[in-house]
Amino acid sequence: MLTLLTMNPRLRGDDLSKAPAMPALQHIFTTSADGLRLHASTIGPQDAAALPVLALPGLTRTTEDFDAVAQALATDPRQPRRLVAIDYRGRGQSDFDPDPAHYTVPIEATDVLTLAAAAGVSRAILLGTSRGGLISMGLAATQPDLVAGVILNDVGPVLKMRGLMKIKGYLGVGATPRTWREAEDGMRRLFANVFPALTDAEWSAWAHRAFREDSDGQLIRTHDVALARAFDAITPDTPPPALWELFDSMAKLPLLSIRGALSDLLSAACVSEMQRRRPDMETWDVPLQGHAPLLADEPTIARIKAFCKRCDGAGGF
Repeated sequence: MLTLLTMNPRLRGDDLSKAPAMPALQHIFTTSADGLRLHASTIGPQDAAALPVLALPGLTRTTEDFDAVAQALATDPRQPRRLVAIDYRGRGQSDFDPDPAHYTVPIEATDVLTLAAAAGVSRAILLGTSRGGLISMGLAATQPDLVAGVILNDVGPVLKMRGLMKIKGYLGVGATPRTWREAEDGMRRLFANVFPALTDAEWSAWAHRAFREDSDGQLIRTHDVALARAFDAITPDTPPPALWELFDSMAKLPLLSIRGALSDLLSAACVSEMQRRRPDMETWDVPLQGHAPLLADEPTIARIKAFCKRCDGAGGF
């Protein structure tokens, strides 16, 4: 079953007076093979000549992480482009899975395929943040007809243990904030050292992406805390395996690696090795941002736009 709803853009407070005109945001709901309600958001012309972008968020993240880049792509006056952002199971507006063992990259990749089909996307550029980048690499290897190019946002075949342990340390742990101010302060405590230049408004926006209000006005996380189970097997003595074989399988695809200059998950050395293996891979470091870059600054969006145009001209149609 497919449901398509047209909504106003996600705007809050004073943003309404500052935002440029943009197309309506649509919400797609469909059902997974195992009966879960899945959600995606889409913006931009469905009949655009340019390839669409499938945006795949990080481990605990949602479609809202891509609002800025989605707006920029959809409203490009020269080449408007459609973006479809995915909520895997257990995130955002998709159902939580009653079995946390299903929160795996392969199963979440099937969620992506289900939602891509519901959105009418048969070939696309994949924009994968962190976990979404791992899913992107898997899809590039197993669904080559779908993938016209890959943007890896602060993720690669080898991940720094320091960053993994940081994620494991805060994932699903800690009291839920009682107020939006507490939520913002909590985000600062976790990430201010790798995002030193964010404004108060940007911290507030981040908090509003990480939490939402329930029917009683209480703040709740926008992800299932049971996602912490995904890190059960990861310890300093048992790191995840390197994925160079998977990376090498993308040899014929256009690639762009985006890295936060302050990232504690993706090392500059890993990016250097990626580029050694793929000299044609584009790279971009986002200054004063860590894991994972927010994809909201103009220089980064400009690089994403240019890369997407390269994919359009690389036999994507």
